[in-house]
Amino acid sequence: MNTIAFMGANFVTRETGSRMPAPGWGEADRVTNERFAPLDGFAGRFGGIVAEVAGLGFTSMDVWTAHLNPAWATDEHLEIAAGLLAGHELSVPSLAGSAGADVAYFRGLCRIARAVGAPVIGGMAPVLRTDREAVVAALEEHDLRLGVENHPERTPEEYLEAMGDDAGGRIGAALDTGWFGTHGYDAAEAIKVLGDRIFHVHLKDVAAPGGHDTVALGDGCVPVRRCVEELRRIGYTGTISIEHEPEDRDPIPEVLTSRERLRQWLEV
Repeated sequence: MNTIAFMGANFVTRETGSRMPAPGWGEADRVTNERFAPLDGFAGRFGGIVAEVAGLGFTSMDVWTAHLNPAWATDEHLEIAAGLLAGHELSVPSLAGSAGADVAYFRGLCRIARAVGAPVIGGMAPVLRTDREAVVAALEEHDLRLGVENHPERTPEEYLEAMGDDAGGRIGAALDTGWFGTHGYDAAEAIKVLGDRIFHVHLKDVAAPGGHDTVALGDGCVPVRRCVEELRRIGYTGTISIEHEPEDRDPIPEVLTSRERLRQWLEV
């Protein structure tokens, strides 16, 4: 069975009282970075989320870049984070967040990914447009893969174009099913087209096309069960990360509901 992971970005509003601030995601990201950056107290803050995720029964967690960011992460931060993850027996399938637009930031992500044992960096990757050759070199140096996450891409063909060639197996997809739902495209059909370019999966459901109001898996417009069936059909054996970032409530109850449904679908 595929490993089921908890997406660290599910905590996007944790530092803003489980409410998305008026400026939106970027402000919640900024506040979270601001809270986690000081080394003094980092062990308590990072350890708190790691302990919570492990306590919920997850064995895998995508580390969100607002919790561990190249802009401020020192060797001490990385040592603490790696120790806490290991201590709670949490594997890290990906470092999740934008891959940035410059190579220096991307190389910083590679450093963090190696430190926490993440084989994939997953996120939107404008840096591929600015210096693809350097990105590939960094991936090869650190023995990592880049999973490009779909946001603006409306079809799998647009998505494949954004990724470009696979760079010897180093560049593929960190598929976000929710964004295909937002664009009104059948995410299960997208999986058929993407096939073995899929490195990692953010399984997400949204209430309705045209918006990005995330809901528990199976409660929205994304055919998530068919997505799981299609992933099995193409032989995908990687991690499936449950992603749910509601803007007005604690995501945990619905994440647990989603996990139970996902387990049932995987067992069919």
